[in-house]
Amino acid sequence: MGIKTYKPYTPSRRQMTGSDFSEITKKTPEKSLLSDLNKKSGRNNSGKITVRHRGGANRRKYRLVDFKRRKDGIPAKVIGIEYDPNRSANIALICYADGEKSYILAPEGLTDGMTVMSGPEAETRIGNAMELSQIPVGTQIHNIELHPGHGGQLVRSAGNSAQLMAKEGKYATLRLPSGEMRMVPANCRATIGIVGNGDHSLINIGKAGRKRHMGIRPTVRGSVMNPNDHPHGGGEGRAPIGRPGPVSPWGKPTLGKKTRKKNKKSNDLIVRRRDGRTIK
Repeated sequence: MGIKTYKPYTPSRRQMTGSDFSEITKKTPEKSLLSDLNKKSGRNNSGKITVRHRGGANRRKYRLVDFKRRKDGIPAKVIGIEYDPNRSANIALICYADGEKSYILAPEGLTDGMTVMSGPEAETRIGNAMELSQIPVGTQIHNIELHPGHGGQLVRSAGNSAQLMAKEGKYATLRLPSGEMRMVPANCRATIGIVGNGDHSLINIGKAGRKRHMGIRPTVRGSVMNPNDHPHGGGEGRAPIGRPGPVSPWGKPTLGKKTRKKNKKSNDLIVRRRDGRTIK
């Protein structure tokens, strides 16, 4: 998908860019695959803010995307490629031979009229889903399961793909977009191809209001707050942190502090971390 620019009739408009939606072939969503999406504004069931900087946003419906791809052996025809306001990737509406309709993530190169399939009978083609044990080594894949039957959890955002590096015994080794090398059970499913809408990362938001339309509220630096609001606050004019390192509003180390549990069970499946370190 290409990037479009705007006439600079305001200063913010000069820098703003957007998608030209050239891949989109279907403008209205399938009503049977829509669900209500209630706004939480970062609040829990007590009404307290547990995630900051959220609120507002345009009203939207959730598209029920099939991440499991468990309808095996039945070919499905691509009806159209649609925009999804809930994710960076586009989605494809497919219709199975038995008449059932479903949404899947739209990989790069998938167009109207093409046929996709899942299961052991499927060929190694763009949009087809199968177990890692059936996919040739070196193939670019996305929408990868971590546990068989749980549905795809890895590599789902626009322009991303993982590469199948090796298959040995019950596990397959993948190189993820972050550079991490990781083992995944070979009976987990993945979809062939690269997630579409790769130009999404090149879009310049351009103005604050556009961010508000996305449901993101302003973020204020701690150093400009009062000391009763943030540990970095206070002082006459610009002042240093006054601590060994930056902390969150609640005094916890942040900005680079690793939060992954050292005894996490899946650590054993990581072959090489994204920083290049090898796991012993």
